[in-house]
Amino acid sequence: MADECLICGAPIEYLTEDVIMECVVCRKREPSKSRCIHGHYICSNCHTTGVDMIVSFCLQEKSTSPIDILEAMMGMPFCHMHGPEHHVLVGAALLTAYKNAGGELDLENVLLEMIRRGKQVPGGSCGFYGTCGSAVSAGIAFSLLSGTTPLSTETWGWANLLTSRVLERIGSLGGPRCCKRNSYISVLTAAEFIQEKYPVTLETADISCTRSQQNAQCIGKRCPFFC
Repeated sequence: MADECLICGAPIEYLTEDVIMECVVCRKREPSKSRCIHGHYICSNCHTTGVDMIVSFCLQEKSTSPIDILEAMMGMPFCHMHGPEHHVLVGAALLTAYKNAGGELDLENVLLEMIRRGKQVPGGSCGFYGTCGSAVSAGIAFSLLSGTTPLSTETWGWANLLTSRVLERIGSLGGPRCCKRNSYISVLTAAEFIQEKYPVTLETADISCTRSQQNAQCIGKRCPFFC
């Protein structure tokens, strides 16, 4: 299964308390609640190596469909079945589609900021923090396209309402997690919300998941994208 240990293929285990782990790639030692059953650990920074390549991709992309843009990025070599890279990709797809649909953005700068903020959202936040990183990614994207800060008024409320709407839809399906399923829900929900607030048209389409065989915890027919 592609969602298991990237070193040996063994299942990943999640712990209730932090243990000090050493990344097998960069040798950095840090507390973590996840590791493979054989003890391998890859830190979030190494897990997301390559995500910076989305900037050049998105700057050349012309689509107004955030789902199509997301699918293209999820097909890149750096993107795994699950992982914190999705905390960047959801927002990047939304920002790129928004710009292509006529939204006013300095796309390169907001993408760089999207990467910086998205990388700060921990892996496993859906289970350990009670908020899925893909929903946070959608909220980050909305904050960027609206210029929202903690001192904003109307858009401050909108950004939080968007994230809550995404989380409601993700949470209503139940677990276990699937980064692809949650990313799809986040993009579709955010696209709908953005169009309510701004005069843009973001294309959406029916989604049929092609990766269920790579997910050992796939929820099958409970997933709206299962086929």
